[in-house]
Amino acid sequence: MIDKEEKKHTQKDAEEVREILNVVSTEVPAMIKSILASVFSEEAGRNMGKAAAAYYKELKEGGMPEQVAVKMTEDYMRTFTSIGDMLKGIGRGKHAASESGVDIGDEITRAIDKKRREKEEEEEQEEE
Repeated sequence: MIDKEEKKHTQKDAEEVREILNVVSTEVPAMIKSILASVFSEEAGRNMGKAAAAYYKELKEGGMPEQVAVKMTEDYMRTFTSIGDMLKGIGRGKHAASESGVDIGDEITRAIDKKRREKEEEEEQEEE
């Protein structure tokens, strides 16, 4: 049987976890937005263009056929684009795999509330 003191402690722990997760769900997206701003800056764009040109040049100088060099360079650039898209999704606080754009913070809060309610129900049943 769980006493009232232990129940209070459990509720306090759940509230602390919720507070921590709320901070994480707001701070991490802000940090990612800052990273995105630096990754997608004008300077970063110039550097990415230079990197793609150097990659293409190395492929050609290595004897790669034109079509293959162009295709490999496109794939190389697509990697940066897909990473950027993933970061943008995370920066908005959305699941990368989710088309619905579910907010991570809301989802975490719902999961914590559900677990807390389940735990309280179990404790109440044990008290009876």
